[in-house]
This record gives sequence, C-alpha cells and structure tokens, in this order.
Amino acid sequence: MAYDEVLADRITERLAPRGVTAKKMFAGLTFLWQGNALANLYDEGLMVRVGPDGMDEALTSPSATQLLFRGKPQASWVLVDEETLDDDALDSWLNLAFEATAELPPKKPKSTKK
Repeated sequence: MAYDEVLADRITERLAPRGVTAKKMFAGLTFLWQGNALANLYDEGLMVRVGPDGMDEALTSPSATQLLFRGKPQASWVLVDEETLDDDALDSWLNLAFEATAELPPKKPKSTKK
C-alpha cells in the first residue's frame, strides 16, 4: 500500500475529532464514518465521496476527475490531485466528503458469530 503517509496523517488529524476512523482497505487507507467510506487514500491519489448531487460542482475543480472503477465512472466519487491539497483545499474536500457521507444511513457491523 503505497500512499502518502504525511497526507494520511493530515487527513486523520482533521477527521478523527469527528469520529471518523481509518482502516487499511481498497489498496489504501479508507476513512469511514458510521461504516460508510468517505475518502480513500491510495497510490493514485485521494478518492473523495461527493455524492451524486455534488458531482457537477466537484468536477468544476481542475484538481478533480470523476473516479473510474474497472473502467466505469462512479456517480458519487472523485479523484483529487494530491499536489493541490494545501490546508484550505484539503479541508474543503474533506468537509464535502463528510457532508455527503453523513446523509447515508449507518451501516450495521457484520456479525462475528459463526
């Protein structure tokens, strides 16, 4: 998992006070709110959930492109160029991701019973 550890720390320090947790998954570090992914940091950059209603506005930023997964565009996610993530830009993207994710119902934890 080759993601930017410094950026991971910057994201964690902003999201941890909101109760967001981080878990290594999806070939990177995924940030979760109530069981839902709100961002993922991996070797290609920072994926951010913007929701279907936030996609048009998110794509007006020259630093964001619609995320493609297995060649298919994802309706709620953008990939943000890490080089553009100064403190203000990072805060803006993470706030947008938190707002989009907060609208989702919490995921129930999977049962560990066998």
